[in-house]
Amino acid sequence: MNKNITFKGRPVEVTFKGIEIGSKFPNFKAVNKDMTDFNLADYAGKIIVVNAFPSVDTGICAMQTVRFNQEVKNYEDLVVVTVSKDLPFTLNRFCADKDVNNAITVSDYRYRDFENNVGGLIKDIELLARQVIVLDKSGQVKYLELCDEVSSEPNFEAALAVIKELV
Repeated sequence: MNKNITFKGRPVEVTFKGIEIGSKFPNFKAVNKDMTDFNLADYAGKIIVVNAFPSVDTGICAMQTVRFNQEVKNYEDLVVVTVSKDLPFTLNRFCADKDVNNAITVSDYRYRDFENNVGGLIKDIELLARQVIVLDKSGQVKYLELCDEVSSEPNFEAALAVIKELV
């Protein structure tokens, strides 16, 4: 099943893999900004915020990454994982330029595991849609937002309220 959202007002179709509140979040493999492999299962037992978007080279995606990086810096047992199709070199540059050091930035370009296991691929442009997913320590989805309009900000306050309940 797929979902319809908009990208700059234009209807687009997004792959959907059935992730919903209460479901067990699937593992995925990606590439870290230093070109090493990332595996979500390595963070089992932690609260995880999955922050997916099209590209850090756009204003809202950059702001989303920086904001979550700042919002979670004082929480223990919490990890923010940002996922995009950006190349690891781009992610490395962005994190250095914006002092992003509390979030793990990974690329789905090589393995396409996020796209295939979680969903969220905008078929027309081969980029990920804007999503925020909060997982509890057992890996169960406690918050899920797929933005109806890709160029809109996610609901930070709603996601942060769930995070605060979990920590």
